[in-house]
Amino acid sequence: QVQVVESGGGLVQTGGSLRLSCVASGFTFSMFDMFWYRQAPGKERELVAEITWSGDKTNYVDSVKGRFTISRDNAKNTVYLQMDSLKPEDTATYYCHALHHWISYSNYWGQGTQVTVSS
Repeated sequence: QVQVVESGGGLVQTGGSLRLSCVASGFTFSMFDMFWYRQAPGKERELVAEITWSGDKTNYVDSVKGRFTISRDNAKNTVYLQMDSLKPEDTATYYCHALHHWISYSNYWGQGTQVTVSS
């Protein structure tokens, strides 16, 4: 059974930090590129950060560069999003997405974890 489960969200003040985790099971995690998306109320889902299956390449949306760091531990089937210097505009539900590096139709989504940054 495939599962993608996010955790680590919560309420934090402006300037604070959170670390999101996404644990995968039921598929070969090390063959999947991993992505963090977010969606704020009334807005479209936005790609925040991505990391390749091997972890050798990462990419970020401009608004989080220098503040967020994506990483992965293939031995633990886990991808992380370290979020520092949080701003109220980072408030959103954060989703983990797994996309097979070679088979694009093989992909899985998590249910999301809420991040709220108070001003």
